[in-house]
Amino acid sequence: MKYATNGTSPNTAVVGLQWGDEGKGKIVDLLTAEHDVIVRYNGGANAGHTVEVAGERYALHLIPSGILNPGKRNVIGNGVVVDPEKLLEEIDRLRSRGVKIAENLQVSDRAHVVMPYHKEQDAALEEFLSNVASSERGSLAIGTTRRGIGPAYADKINRSTAIRMGDLLDAEYLRDRLRVICRLRTAELKALGVQAPPLDPDALAERFAKLGDRLRPHITDTVYALHDSMRTGKTLLFEGANACLLDIDHGTYPYVTSSNCSTLGIPPGTGVPGNNIGRILGIMKAYSSRVGAGPFPTELLDETGNLIREKGREYGTTTGRPRRTGWLDLVAVKYSSMVCGATGVACTLFDVLAGFDELKICTQYRMADGSIVDRFLPDARMLAKATPIYTTFKGWTEELRDVSDRKSLPINAAKYLAFIEEYLGIPIEMVGVGPDRRHTLVGV
Repeated sequence: MKYATNGTSPNTAVVGLQWGDEGKGKIVDLLTAEHDVIVRYNGGANAGHTVEVAGERYALHLIPSGILNPGKRNVIGNGVVVDPEKLLEEIDRLRSRGVKIAENLQVSDRAHVVMPYHKEQDAALEEFLSNVASSERGSLAIGTTRRGIGPAYADKINRSTAIRMGDLLDAEYLRDRLRVICRLRTAELKALGVQAPPLDPDALAERFAKLGDRLRPHITDTVYALHDSMRTGKTLLFEGANACLLDIDHGTYPYVTSSNCSTLGIPPGTGVPGNNIGRILGIMKAYSSRVGAGPFPTELLDETGNLIREKGREYGTTTGRPRRTGWLDLVAVKYSSMVCGATGVACTLFDVLAGFDELKICTQYRMADGSIVDRFLPDARMLAKATPIYTTFKGWTEELRDVSDRKSLPINAAKYLAFIEEYLGIPIEMVGVGPDRRHTLVGV
């Protein structure tokens, strides 16, 4: 089929349009066949993409989802913060299941490293903030995964306290940096109430230099590698972690992640300019979900929400935490589509909605002063004051996994999708009707 694009470039970006967990991994896995290089551009091991192939489920955290397709190159870009131990665990786990990982995986030498003290700092800060509450403000905790992602990005901005993947390849340089960094981090952790012995820079340097040696075949200058690929006619597929509503600049701040996870993060996270991306496919669930703290206007705190959670297997790939669930919020999706420049949409987990007598889609918000708005509010304080205004649809009872194309969908299911397309003004290019690769309807 001919896909919508915003230019002539054959490169594609896949981005989440909600609060994450939209099924990006499955869509990337499907699109990998059309591309040569799959590129991860943001986030860290806090992300979790689940791909199901021939009944086998694979949980991916740092490695791009294209790794399950032989003959494709997978790149972890400079915008990612890498936990070397978690990366090696993921490599070993995939290899044990027969997945080849060799020259087909490249890691940027400029990607920043998540160190053990980042995780300690993440957990200690979250604990500290959760305990510092007042009747006026309540808890200041964000609800992180405590994987050290935020502190690693903070060190990236601090510059003098950061470690990059390339640094792991020079043991002496690494040791010299850690001798200064560990003194500072020890003092900070003590101030946060962490009862632990001082950080040992020599032990850390030895430990991470060994990790660097194991990863040495994969660590390279990925910016030149990507541009060399494009010059030789190779096509790129960019895979975002997290989602637009969690973007550090454009999400529901401060309940966001620590990176630019909209498509706006691709140029700084890879070194590839935005005008090299012709197609931007936004991924959205047929309903909404969210993990952790933060406003969620359409959240369902009832049996309907519980049923959606169980039918959709809404438990975190990384943490196992139950996700909050609710009706589809199209005000939010339209905002994300605008920010990301989406040229098309993939609507996933559509099969989860089968069996409900009635379905609802949020198309406006009513504010505390009685005003009605149709614009998303990317500020947690403001969004918390919004009450959803719904358009109601009749449900359907038919299961969708055996449906072969959109024309064969139940009439009420087809109406639901048509409303989404009309509201967004963007074509739905794919519809997920089950977990496996084959459970995807392609075509508008």
